[in-house]
Amino acid sequence: MSEKSSIFNSPKLYSFDYFAACTIGGLVACGPTHASVTPLDLVKCRRQVDASLYKSNLDGWRQIVRNEGLSKVFTGFGATFIGYSFQGAFKYGGYEYFKHQYSHLVSPETAHNYRTGIFLAASASAEFVADLFLCPWEAIKVRQQTALPPPFARNVFDAYSKMVKAEGFASLYKGITPLWCRQIPYTMCKFTSFERIVESIYARLPKPKSEMSNLAQIGVSFTGGYLAGILCAVVSHPADVMVSKINNERQKGESMGHAMSRIYGKIGFPGLWNGLAVRILMIGTLTSFQWLIYDSFKAAIGLPTTG
Repeated sequence: MSEKSSIFNSPKLYSFDYFAACTIGGLVACGPTHASVTPLDLVKCRRQVDASLYKSNLDGWRQIVRNEGLSKVFTGFGATFIGYSFQGAFKYGGYEYFKHQYSHLVSPETAHNYRTGIFLAASASAEFVADLFLCPWEAIKVRQQTALPPPFARNVFDAYSKMVKAEGFASLYKGITPLWCRQIPYTMCKFTSFERIVESIYARLPKPKSEMSNLAQIGVSFTGGYLAGILCAVVSHPADVMVSKINNERQKGESMGHAMSRIYGKIGFPGLWNGLAVRILMIGTLTSFQWLIYDSFKAAIGLPTTG
């Protein structure tokens, strides 16, 4: 590493600059990618709230364009971009930080032998923090997307103002528990499966990772990211449905437990899997491109790719 390393110029591994660079990389990887699939997310969320609303995803987009206008397929774009930029920053930067810290609590040999446990603990810790920054924007996004008849607000800031004025700032965190239930298992699966999948891929390639080009390594990251994304989508989907329902249907003064019990009683176990196919498509694509962007960013500033 250069003695004059900085955040954007070969930052020294595990230095403040290194973790800051990973934080920026996570922001760049997550905000734009999540926002880009807003049309998929819009129909998914509406179908989760009311399964009879559209006959299919395609029918959903057709009805939205016909009844609301073409631009409305991006309802929730602003809140998604802001929320997942924050979340990505703290998720990726936090993961690198916690992984390093937890690895140094034990000997190098123990850390290697039990690396799966370290990946799980680090990703859970990072996501717990990241969701505190995501939750308000996720609540705004869900309200914008599921308010029927639309529109709920002119834009993300108008929606923020309306929700806080009507229900108080605390209303933006009423979905934090189901969000943690969705996001923490999702991220544990995302990072741990990615690490082990790319490790398995590298073990089967004719050349060691150290002898491969950055482009080849990033290709491995993309492949591992897509496979990890499929697993993530399945693991986190029931909680994703519940987040949408809670943010849309939880009554004022109602406890989280009572709200979840009431909603589950109405939709049942099958209802927790509404929209799974589109979520697999969305999350698989998102995860692969996030790892592609994140590791491309790391390689561009002189850092090793993940895995």
